[in-house]
Formats: sequence, structure tokens, C-alpha cells
Amino acid sequence: MDRLSSTTILPDTFQGTRDDFSMQMALIWGQIKAPLIVPLLRLAVIVCLIMSLMLFIERVYMGIVIMLVKLFGRKPERRYKWEPMKDDVELGNSAYPMVLVQIPMYNEREVYQLSIGAACGLSWPSDRIIIQVLDDSTDPTIKDLVELECQRWASKGINIKYEIRDNRNGYKAGALKEGMKRSYVKHCDYVVIFDADFQPEPDFLWRTIPFLVHNPELALVQARWKFVNADECLMTRMQEMSLDYHFTVEQEVGSSTYAFFGFNGTAGVWRIAALNEAGGWKDRTTVEDMDLAVRASLKGWKFLYLGSLKVKNELPSTLKAYRYQQHRWSCGPANLFRKMVMEIITNKKVSSWKKVHVIYSFFVVRKLVAHIVTFIFYCVVLPATVLVPEVEVPKWGAVYIPSIITILNAVGTPRSLHLLVFWILFENVMSLHRTKATFIGLLEAGRVNEWIVTEKLGDALKARAGTKGPRKPRFRFGERLHLLELCVGAYLFFCGCYDVVFGKNHYFIYLFAQAIAFFIMGFGYVGTIVPNS
Repeated sequence: MDRLSSTTILPDTFQGTRDDFSMQMALIWGQIKAPLIVPLLRLAVIVCLIMSLMLFIERVYMGIVIMLVKLFGRKPERRYKWEPMKDDVELGNSAYPMVLVQIPMYNEREVYQLSIGAACGLSWPSDRIIIQVLDDSTDPTIKDLVELECQRWASKGINIKYEIRDNRNGYKAGALKEGMKRSYVKHCDYVVIFDADFQPEPDFLWRTIPFLVHNPELALVQARWKFVNADECLMTRMQEMSLDYHFTVEQEVGSSTYAFFGFNGTAGVWRIAALNEAGGWKDRTTVEDMDLAVRASLKGWKFLYLGSLKVKNELPSTLKAYRYQQHRWSCGPANLFRKMVMEIITNKKVSSWKKVHVIYSFFVVRKLVAHIVTFIFYCVVLPATVLVPEVEVPKWGAVYIPSIITILNAVGTPRSLHLLVFWILFENVMSLHRTKATFIGLLEAGRVNEWIVTEKLGDALKARAGTKGPRKPRFRFGERLHLLELCVGAYLFFCGCYDVVFGKNHYFIYLFAQAIAFFIMGFGYVGTIVPNS
């Protein structure tokens, strides 16, 4: 009988313990909410609204500039002198400048033939061009394959050099710097850089070099990227939307107004004299391309973006590769800003307006604020206002401004407008990684110089695309769980449930949708669902 009594009392004891714990938590929450949580959350809302306004004004400004550029037809050929290169009977081929083409690569088994073949196929006088393959591969098999490919093209009369080094110091910047030390480079006037997955058209040099020849103030001509696997999966479509905006708007605005923008690290032609004057390649950050561009700009050099010239390349098609790439692209600029902000401020060669553009527009708004406000405001602060109804976010800050920013971002890829909701959710999840990487760069924390080469599929991608039969959605989980994304997803889901039960039902649809997106990415999901075009 006593044993029976103890078993009936036990559940009641647990229930009482749970009730006591709930009451204690409610009591603690009530005590800290008014004096601590509410003021802090109000402050966070104000800071986030200020950052949203900064981003909004920048986006609207760039939108207006693009409209004016299109309206008045300010094409590069009208802003800068351009004439086709002409033969000279007396000088012969020596009338053409000497061009160096650099192809840095690292264990690029799938794409080395594509990139080397495309570079060797560039149309230019054969005695006025040098193809330089900078192979940092650690896999001896791949090294042998790359060397054999270079020998194959050399046997066809192509002036191609296969260069290796005994270490990977400085990663890509170190390889490019080492390549520039070769004795034959001192005879070159211009250097073209193509990453291992880039495939330029044969007329690339005929369309870019004349700008540099006829405009001595120009240091760089940058081409646009064209993505060969944009339709590979939903993730690549999302990337295409973001990068199309970058090229269609950000690069065009920088080129049209201040003749400055960030070099994209590939598909560009540098004047070697400008590169050397700026101090050459430096490996102090993971964005050696942006570093060089800022330093060259501070020396007074101008840049030109050619949106009409497109170079084929490949987008990361796995979530793991994309995460590593975005870490590098977010951490590097923040770290470079930390290292160069005083150098920019004290520079005497450029105007104050250009300094403001580089510091405020280029670095602060686009490289810092854009990442931070996207995650902190839309994934942390806004959901928190559901739990603390005393703090309200004005409708213009919660709805109107983000809607306008989103629409302005989407204009670069009209064919993907129907994927806008997916893009918003995807970008918000990625903003977690970008924000984390941004703070790592600003604080120079542990992973600040992490460099993991983006995986490329090349021929394997073509084989997959050529597979016959209808493609069915496939679901595959990643190598490991991503705890941070799962935690944020759980937080958003809890806020959504709270909004449904106790709140004003303002944001629960958004909160649930965003929570699902975080859960999907947190489980390392990789989808190859091909969206309808």
C-alpha cells in the first residue's frame, strides 16, 4: 500500500517542481523586463533603424544613378577613348602591348583544362602574349596533369609557362606576387587574371586592352561574370540574384561616379605600372583583390567596369563551399577596413568626396552595415519585440524599408522575381555567417586569415547537366549539424508560437518561414531542386 502511495505522489511532485520553476522564471522575467530588457531592446531598435536607413539611402542612391546612366547612355566608350587596335606595317606585332595572363590554381582537377584552354584560345598576336599557370596544387597527380596540359599547349606554339613554388604562403596573393617576379614579366605592359573556373571569350583582350592603351589614367578594366550553372539548383539561383545586383548596380555605379570599385579578383586587366605603384600583391587579408584596388585608388588611378563584357564561370553548388566562400568575402573586407581606414583618411592624393565614398559607401554601408543589420534586426531584434510588446517597431522600419530594399536588389535578375521570398529567407540565414565573419574580421579573431579554396565541378557539372531524363528533387543532409543556425531557428520558432498565442499576430508567418529556413540550413541540407525558369 505504501509503495502504491509513493508512485501516485511522485508525478504530483514533478508537476509541482515544474510549476515552481515556471513561476520562478516568470518572476525573474518580470523583475528584469521593465528596468533592463525594455530599454536595451528600444536602444537596439533605434540602432537597427538607423542602419536600415543608411542601407536604404545607399540603395536608392545607387538606383537613381543607374537610371541616369541608362537614361543618358553613359557607355564606357563615351566616357573613355576607345579605338580598335590597328596593325602597323613598320612596327609589326611590336605595335601591340605585351600581355601576361595569370591563372592561379590549387588542386583544380575538374576545371584546369577549361581555364587553360580558354586562356590559350585568347585572340592576340602570339609573340605578344604569355600564359602563366601558377600551380599551388598539393596533389602530385593533379600537378602532373596540369603540367602535361601546359606542355600540350606549348607544343602547339603557345607561349605558356608552368610555375610552381615550394609553399603556399599568402595563398592566391602569394602565388600572383611570385609570378610577377619572373624575368619575362618585366617586358609585359598589362596583366590579366582569371581564376581556374573562368573561361573568357577569344575577343576578351581586343575589347579591354584598347581602353588601357588610350587612357593612361586607367589602372583596371573589370569584366562581368556570367554563371554557367545558375540553374543548377535553388541555391545557385539565389546566388545569381545577389551577384547580378552587385555587377549590374554596385560595380556600374562605382565605375560611373568615382571611377572606383572593388576588383573582383578575376576577369580583369591591370596596368602593371599601376599595380607596382600601388605596392603589388599583399597577403595581409583574404581579399587581396580589394586590398590592391583600394591602394591603387589612393594613388589616383581610375577603374573601368565593362558590364557588356561577360566571362563564364561557376557558382558554388554545395552549401559547404558557399559557406566558406561567404566567410572569406565577409571577413576579408572588414579586416581590410580595420587595417586601411586611417590610411584612407590621411591620404592626400584623392578628393574628400572619394574618401567619403570609399569609407562610408563602399566599406561601412555595403561591407559592414548590410550584413549586420540583416541578421541583428530581422532575425534577432524584430522577433524579440514579439516577446516584449512594450517595444514597437514602426511599420516603415519593419515593412516598407525592407520591402523597397528587396525590390531594388531584385532588379538585377528579373527572371527570378518569382523566387524573391526564397531569396529573402536564404539571405537572412546567410547573414548569420556574414555577420559572424564581419566581426571576426573587425576583431582579427581566430579565423581571420582562413582561406579554403571554393570547390569547383567543371566537367563533372557538364556531365550532370547532360544526363537525360527528368530531374527529381533530391534531399541530402550535410556532413554535420550547424548548431548556431538550429539555435536561431528554435528562437524564431518560439517567437512565432508566442506571437500566435499571446501576441498581436504581426509577424508569425515570417517567423515560422524564417525558422524553417534556419532549420534546413542548420541540418546541412543541400537541395538540387531546379526551379522553374
